[in-house]
Amino acid sequence: MERSQKKSTESRLFTFLTPYFGRVVLSILLGFATIASGIGLMASAAYIISAAALHPSIAELQVAIVGIRFFGLSRGVFRYLERLVSHDLTFRLLARWRVWFYQALEPLTPSRLMRYHSGDLLTRVIRDIGSLESFYVRTIAPPLVALLVSVVSILFLGGFGASLAMGLLGFIILSGIGLSLLTLFLSHRLGPEIIHSRAKLSTLLIDGIQGMADIMTGGDAAIQINRVRQAGEQLTRLQARMAGLTAFQTAAGSLIANLGMVAVLILAIQRVNQGQLDGVFLGVVSLTAFTCFEATLPLPPVSQNYESNRAAARRLYELVDAPHPVVDPVEPLKQPEDPSLEVHNLSFRYPNWKEDELSADSSMFGLQDVSFSIPQGKHIALIGPSGAGKTTLTSLLLRFWDYQQGSICMGNHELHHYRQDDIRNQIAIITQNTYLFSATINENLLIAQPHATNVEITEAARQAQLNDFIQALPAGYDTWIGEHGLRLSAGERQRLAIARALLRNSPLLILDEATANLDPATEEAIMNSIHKLSHGRSTITITQRMVGLESMDEILVLQNGRIVEHGTHDQLLSNQGLYRRMWDIYHQIL
Repeated sequence: MERSQKKSTESRLFTFLTPYFGRVVLSILLGFATIASGIGLMASAAYIISAAALHPSIAELQVAIVGIRFFGLSRGVFRYLERLVSHDLTFRLLARWRVWFYQALEPLTPSRLMRYHSGDLLTRVIRDIGSLESFYVRTIAPPLVALLVSVVSILFLGGFGASLAMGLLGFIILSGIGLSLLTLFLSHRLGPEIIHSRAKLSTLLIDGIQGMADIMTGGDAAIQINRVRQAGEQLTRLQARMAGLTAFQTAAGSLIANLGMVAVLILAIQRVNQGQLDGVFLGVVSLTAFTCFEATLPLPPVSQNYESNRAAARRLYELVDAPHPVVDPVEPLKQPEDPSLEVHNLSFRYPNWKEDELSADSSMFGLQDVSFSIPQGKHIALIGPSGAGKTTLTSLLLRFWDYQQGSICMGNHELHHYRQDDIRNQIAIITQNTYLFSATINENLLIAQPHATNVEITEAARQAQLNDFIQALPAGYDTWIGEHGLRLSAGERQRLAIARALLRNSPLLILDEATANLDPATEEAIMNSIHKLSHGRSTITITQRMVGLESMDEILVLQNGRIVEHGTHDQLLSNQGLYRRMWDIYHQIL
């Protein structure tokens, strides 16, 4: 099983090379030409030095002199071109991997990604993909270059004697295969441990940075610092072991190369003594043997990086291969023109997180037998205590989750029959914690409508009671708002989120505690703007605040995933049920 997984991971990584096959071949040929030029340079130099000792005419050395000039220049040119092509290929692969992985994450948002820490996800996007940088440069190309160089070197020495070729072959096998297998054995667990340890440290650091203010005020700073220290020390120990292994295989590789040169030299001396080889070629064969190990020395690091690359790739494929919670139909209907909703006997149960599937005995019901309708232009409110199922219903409407029983119809057709993007294009949503990007005010607004004009942007901000504030800023709409919009106050962030939803101009508007962070005067002004905007549009207001409900066409009261009451504000007050109790408690607090 483990062996098949290895093959699967490797083969899937190889598929990314298909569009760049020409660059791969060119890079390998340039790598071979670089080392071959080095061998030619050393062999030519050795021949000239040996032959010159015999005081021949300069004409007899002309070929070797030209060879030195050619190989000396070509080695530098080939090395430059090889690095240029191989690194260009590497950067193209990294860019493609990052886009591929981000696209794979989108369908998993937010349901699947809820079980992963943001620090772990960031490590996968940055460090794990970055670890694959050596996948081509240090994993694929070196063995192929080594094979070509070894074959040519052995054939070349074979011309001086079969024993020389066989001697070189033995040490090449020892250096390229034996030392590589030993390195693989010593590092097969170390690489994955470093990957996971680095992910753990990143998670702790991001947690600590994002919660630094709370940690400091809560008096828990020493505990968090100790956790980071322990994780850092563990990673340092693992990296030190890996560095020690690197030093060992580097020293062992150099030792084998020198022993190989000495062995070939001894065999060559025997042939000279037997009159089977001219002594002038002793330097040629020994330096050829020594220089060819330049191709095999990178092979042990290939083994050393192999498990790290594989562990990083498997962490990526763990997410890429995760089943999508919602899948688009093969033949989707066109985007619905009628935004009216019909919910009938809707039931939804959250999956078992440990087993990643629905279990029959799971008690994590989000909704049970929920039914209601929202004709175009109708305004309804969903109220209830925390955990009643209000946000769950919103997630189902947005197709973040798929329901197991019942139906949700938009425009007389099940949501299953539409593309997810087409459904979401019909909905604008404002939540209590709408995410604001680390960008300018203008860029945050354009997320809702990329082709919006300045007039449309200004009008949306004006309706959200935000335009005057923006105009007073030195940079106006080009003001950077910081990460999560932290340079704005809570109320300003919420008004920016409202302006973004207004700019989207979708036929269905969902307000999930949309005015929770606003002062009463601003809340009233914004709600008036929303009511004007929502004229003729379907609106779902999700709230625990018992204000502004008198104007709703219908109020649905949720408790434990069920609708326990529904009706108008006056009807529900007269029922003396949960709604009335919530109303009385809220106004007693006020």
